[in-house]
Amino acid sequence: NVGYIPFASTFAVFATGRAFEIIRNSICYPKMNVKIAATHAGITVGEDGGSHQSVEDIALMNSLPNMTVIVPADHRETMQAIKAAANYEGPVYLRLGRCNTQDIFNEDYEFKIGKGVEVVSGDDVTIIATGMMVQKAIEASEKLSLEGINARVINISTIKPIDREIILKAARETKGIVTAEEHSIIGGLGAMV
Repeated sequence: NVGYIPFASTFAVFATGRAFEIIRNSICYPKMNVKIAATHAGITVGEDGGSHQSVEDIALMNSLPNMTVIVPADHRETMQAIKAAANYEGPVYLRLGRCNTQDIFNEDYEFKIGKGVEVVSGDDVTIIATGMMVQKAIEASEKLSLEGINARVINISTIKPIDREIILKAARETKGIVTAEEHSIIGGLGAMV
């Protein structure tokens, strides 16, 4: 059969660690239209132990040519990101967590590859977050507001290609930027920002 778009799925630590050479040589270099939906990403798979935790998967996928890296924040964004990945021509890494997430986006939200979204307005400081940490960033901004600090929260669901414009705008308009991610800052969102 031809015309199908392959989606490969397993735990993030295995999808990226064990299969790195194949992803690099057989998918990314020739820019094959393959999607990797990696589940159980980050450290929220505590009961599975350290061997199943993945804090370097984004860095690995970021380092590859032609790879698009997407880390959705909630179920609505995940559903739209999967559809966007299927419609995108080229390799895509979808990083999916294990835990349930709270709704961040409403039914009107439209996910776009490469576009960040301001989810909370603020002009004092910016919290740039990805994946499940977007909800934590929203909670942090609410706590900061009780202390008179207006924290902007930006969801960067596409790590690569990253939305440089929304980051530069935040750098111009607020006094500082912090990042929040369930990943090592080496090669992840923090490094990209």
